[in-house]
Amino acid sequence: MGLSAQTDRLGPSLDSLLRDPMFETSQVGLMVYDLTADSALYCHNHRQLMRPASCMKLVTAITALDQLRPSYTYTTKLYYTGQVVGSTLVGNIYCVGGFDPTLTVDDVAVMASGVARLGIDSIRGLLVADRTMKEALDYGEGWCWDDDNPMLTPLSVGRKNNFLETFAEEVARLGVNLEGVQLTEGRTPQQAQLLLTYRHSISTVLDRMMKMSDNFYAESMFYQTAWSAGKGLARAKDARDITKKLFARLGLGHYPYKVADGSGLSLYNYVSVELLCRLLRYAWLTPSIRQPLMESLPIAGVDGTLKDRMRGTAAQGNVRAKTGTLTGISSLAGYCTTAQGHQLCFAIINQGVMRGATGKAFQDRVCKLLTEYE
Repeated sequence: MGLSAQTDRLGPSLDSLLRDPMFETSQVGLMVYDLTADSALYCHNHRQLMRPASCMKLVTAITALDQLRPSYTYTTKLYYTGQVVGSTLVGNIYCVGGFDPTLTVDDVAVMASGVARLGIDSIRGLLVADRTMKEALDYGEGWCWDDDNPMLTPLSVGRKNNFLETFAEEVARLGVNLEGVQLTEGRTPQQAQLLLTYRHSISTVLDRMMKMSDNFYAESMFYQTAWSAGKGLARAKDARDITKKLFARLGLGHYPYKVADGSGLSLYNYVSVELLCRLLRYAWLTPSIRQPLMESLPIAGVDGTLKDRMRGTAAQGNVRAKTGTLTGISSLAGYCTTAQGHQLCFAIINQGVMRGATGKAFQDRVCKLLTEYE
């Protein structure tokens, strides 16, 4: 029997879950969409505006993949000015940040080796950190002041604002004399010459951002979307505008959704499960987005933030979805396959749940129902 004939039983089964006593003191938005039949299967509070927590990363990822394409790369660049006199660079080295969150000390060591290409053993000038790629906001709009969040700097190592110091150490380790060299911040002059470009793929960022729900990685992707506006300065406002244009293309531009940040940390984000399902459907129907997104999503009972959930059920190894958790919020949105082989997307936002485990248990029961249907 096909899923369309089973829908009469799916609805009552989901209705029964909504009679749980937890909903005396909490709310839920729930939507299930059959991608195979291209029709909605179940809707409950599907247009209510709710805080998505880290399911906001789905919005960020789909928007970025749509805007930037899967071939996009994050770049960190080195420039220099002046000239080489003998074996001394009489000039400056500029390190230009592109908000690559993946940079490690090993990456910086590779970049430092590029200085050796100049054939020098000393520098008489400055080492300059150019962080002008993005607006000078250290944290996202609506972030709690008492959270321990990393600064949103476009030039960092291991999410710490110490790139220039690390770069200087690695250059000195190569035998280049930096005596008297000052470390400072500034803007790279137009006449500077490119020394090297260091790249990481967007898929590298996407994988950790989604599997491990990394907020710093998500904010970097949010600002990459803003950078693509071509205004010479990445601003959160531009990322929001681009995101809302996608909402409008999906036919939902008239709803008062609120996009504050890229990670879901903000208390100002408000979306609906309908919006999440529309985005998931759009991603599914767009091959250039579908594959990288599917590969990045946590798999129930297998990896990421779903590694320990839904084990021993039909949902294990089947559900691929993004989790979300904030105080009072628990969310889950993604894809699964029914026993009959129909592809579904779904979105669940539990709001007002004071124990995260309560929301997760409800979501797991929903996923179990969806994946067991024959």
